[in-house]
Amino acid sequence: MTNTIVLPAGIQKLMDDYFDVMHHQDMDLFDKVFHKNCCLYSAQGGELSLRPYEIYREAVANRQSPASLGNPRRDEILDFDQVSDTLAWVKPQLQMFGGIMQDYLNLVYLDGQWWIMAKMWEKVGEY
Repeated sequence: MTNTIVLPAGIQKLMDDYFDVMHHQDMDLFDKVFHKNCCLYSAQGGELSLRPYEIYREAVANRQSPASLGNPRRDEILDFDQVSDTLAWVKPQLQMFGGIMQDYLNLVYLDGQWWIMAKMWEKVGEY
């Protein structure tokens, strides 16, 4: 899909890496995208799912990647806002495991790079 939203270079690099992580599950890249203090949130089915970095990392490392399953790669940025030089959020959409996923990614600039500090996600459709 076409990305029509222009992101600052550092955030664009983070998002390119994020989409690569989600499709290929490169765990070395995972560690460069998700801050070690980040957390993943979802409330599908009416219950809060809260996964700190270590738990989320283990789940990703121990599943088959969308690429290895032959899932098509379709990702795009739906929305973006940068609050300051150190705080932003991105709303990406991607396809994986038969579903269309949308995220709210809270980004923080620390130690000379952008990191995902919090990820909220929801499955919004099937493909």
